[in-house]
Amino acid sequence: MDATPRSDVSAVSALGEPVRRQVYDHVRTQPSPVSRDDVAEALGFARSTSAFHLEKLADEGLLAVEFARRGGRSGPGAGRPAKLYRRSDREFSVHLPERAYALAGELFARAIEDADATGASPRDALSARARDFGRGLGADLGCTDDDLVAALAACGYEPRSSDGTIVLVNCPFHALARQHTDMVCGMNLALLSGLLDGAGCGNRLATLAPAEGYCCVRIDPPRE
Repeated sequence: MDATPRSDVSAVSALGEPVRRQVYDHVRTQPSPVSRDDVAEALGFARSTSAFHLEKLADEGLLAVEFARRGGRSGPGAGRPAKLYRRSDREFSVHLPERAYALAGELFARAIEDADATGASPRDALSARARDFGRGLGADLGCTDDDLVAALAACGYEPRSSDGTIVLVNCPFHALARQHTDMVCGMNLALLSGLLDGAGCGNRLATLAPAEGYCCVRIDPPRE
């Protein structure tokens, strides 16, 4: 629930260009980092073509860059270090509509650790973790519908506001919620309640309101 999904989409989209995908596939299968000349020779491209696509892949975070002298030479006369490329360790994930399964896994894992350490029930520990995470999301928000809709949209909920009620068209935890409804919807409720708490929206309430085609949680209108 941050800006990462958009950069992931950009990175994965970069692989849609056939030559660039060929360059990426070559680099990721090599046992050691490769240079522009290595790629050009292996794939039969001009060095400028190799360099262009390697740099694009590095800019998108798909490749990591390092500098080293080839052949073990060092000292004066060894020449300038070569720019080398290898597969990045960064992970990329794209879901449409947006999903946040990694966040759910993190919250579940931390909740289990908390439950082991404190003796609390895993469900209570999960709610506490989710609420704390939500408070962090809401810390810099205002309480107008526009503020909340913008924040919820950035989290992937696809919010719609009508007469003060904010309904959520997308559930970032959709597949998990279908299989473990009570646990995941409770986590989602705690997270969004925490978001309202963090934003200081004492007159707004997140409530469970499951309906076909919507997230299980909605944001009720401000209370008088």
